[in-house]
Amino acid sequence: MEPPRRPPRRPGDPSRRGSRDLPPDTDADGENRILRARLVELAAAAARNEALLAKTQQRELELLRAGSLAELLERLVPGLREAYALDRVTLLLDDPQHEVRHLASGGQVGHELLQHVRHADRLDTIALALDGLAKPWLGSRLPAEARRALNASAVGGSYAFLPLPRGERRLGILVLESRDPARFTPDLASDFLGHLGVVAAICLENAVNHARLLRTGVTDFLTGFHNRRYLSARLREELARAQRVAGSVALLMIDVDHFKQINDTHGHLAGDAVLQEIARRIASQIRSSDTGARFGGDEFAVLLGGGRAADLERLAGRLTAAMGANPVSIGEADGVRVTLSIGGALAEPAPDERDYRALAERLMAEADAALYRAKSAGRDRFVIAARAVR
Repeated sequence: MEPPRRPPRRPGDPSRRGSRDLPPDTDADGENRILRARLVELAAAAARNEALLAKTQQRELELLRAGSLAELLERLVPGLREAYALDRVTLLLDDPQHEVRHLASGGQVGHELLQHVRHADRLDTIALALDGLAKPWLGSRLPAEARRALNASAVGGSYAFLPLPRGERRLGILVLESRDPARFTPDLASDFLGHLGVVAAICLENAVNHARLLRTGVTDFLTGFHNRRYLSARLREELARAQRVAGSVALLMIDVDHFKQINDTHGHLAGDAVLQEIARRIASQIRSSDTGARFGGDEFAVLLGGGRAADLERLAGRLTAAMGANPVSIGEADGVRVTLSIGGALAEPAPDERDYRALAERLMAEADAALYRAKSAGRDRFVIAARAVR
């Protein structure tokens, strides 16, 4: 069907009368200018979207390449903040038992980074306040529940809350904050952000599972301390570092006095409780840079990177005092008094040392010999080897 034709313009037609007669093509020129401006605007928007897509894809690849939980958190929080020029990025985790926090702490995640990772008992309340959070929520007026979850003064601009979904669960919420009130508004398309949240969730689940496997392989199940395998690996790493800086590595070997009597008198469950309490008291006395380990049976070890003989003596003294301060509760009214025998030694790698495994074994043997001397001298004491192992 042919469209209706426009009737010819007649001079003096009241419907087209103006202060002066306009050329026939004036209206078309104006429309063309509007269309050209609109095309320029659309092209600019398309270019911005293409750039945003490329940047988002690059960030997603960076997340997928993260080799550990620590590296993933680094790329999720400061990485996204820098890449998108944001004022703050916060990760809210559904972590009621604080398992992820423990895994992150054990994975050498810095304290400053952990300040931007919140561990919530439940995220449902926050999600309900943000329209269910089935997709990213963008806006500037934060509900009270969301503001409380951030546990910090809001930046005062605009916010994007990205859900991290895995199946029927929500692993967490990634919060992007900008001082610009127009940065995240409800009318903006959120497809890119939604996809980023899905990728982040997949990476987070994989990183946590990987950290669990690593912890299982290098952690003593009973005490939560590192095991002998982990200690041996850390010893070699510390010896290599000490060689580079012409420093030393310090090691304490710790034995529970008369532990067999505890098992025989009170039972193996009581013995397990004693080992757990010893690990807790050792952990309370060492620095975050030190490594505590259950060496085997009733024997523990503490590795002090960069330690000196004076450091060994101070720590050994604190450990014996911490154990003697209070009896260990094993379900009985008075508990049981537990003492420790401790031996310590230093290693100073030579500049041409290459066999770190052999040097680590010599260091452990020297610390163990000092431990034997402490036990022979009456137990409940420490002995530090006089000479460094080389």
